Amino acid sequence: MRLDGKIMLVTGASSGIGRAIALACGREGADLAITYRANADGAEQAAQEIRALGRQVQVVRADISREDDVAALARAVAERFGRVDGWINNAGADILTGPGATLSRLEKLDRVLAVDLRGTMLASWAAAEIMAARGGAIVNMSWDHIGLGMAGENPILYSAAKGGIASFSKSLARQLAPAIRVNILAPGFIETAFGEQADQDWYREVAEHTPLKRWGRPEDLAGAALFLVSDESRFVTGQMIMVNGGVVM
Repeated sequence: MRLDGKIMLVTGASSGIGRAIALACGREGADLAITYRANADGAEQAAQEIRALGRQVQVVRADISREDDVAALARAVAERFGRVDGWINNAGADILTGPGATLSRLEKLDRVLAVDLRGTMLASWAAAEIMAARGGAIVNMSWDHIGLGMAGENPILYSAAKGGIASFSKSLARQLAPAIRVNILAPGFIETAFGEQADQDWYREVAEHTPLKRWGRPEDLAGAALFLVSDESRFVTGQMIMVNGGVVM
């Protein structure tokens, strides 16, 4: 799934899934713009790895929940590269680890709605404007359990935001067709910071109940993302790919 000559933008690429997607795009020949909000060191390390592949990379600090930041991001990328062929909205709020885990329920709700849902919508609209003349592909990040449901405070909050992303993306796919394709990735249990800090008994239980008998890795999402921004998926739009080892089918 070569991306030679293409320009890719990946939000939230300083670590985890976003970093893996950005590196995979670079390995397949794309030049990139990557964003971060707080982890400048992680973003620069990712950029160094991409440059080592012989690719160009632009690093932009952006809080995608802020309209001004998203507009500034779009301007910066347009000035640097002149276009964007694929825009992957990976950035999301962390309410599971670190300071985010200590927030109240309403504070968590405000954060996931602002960053995950509002941010994805703002960034998707910005991507559509840049891609209007040449077309392109947008990929938004949802969650595999939105159609099945999961009990618990955090899953309920994520269901609201990630379910909104999925519905928004399908409607946007219809609006932007045929020039721009919009698809959705829906991760399951992935070994990011959340998985690394999980209780070991529960971690093993998740793996045991996963048909493929392991947690996912960020690289597993990267492969699916590459497909959705490549020409291999040129007849795919409005679809959600669940990358979850079969937990939800």
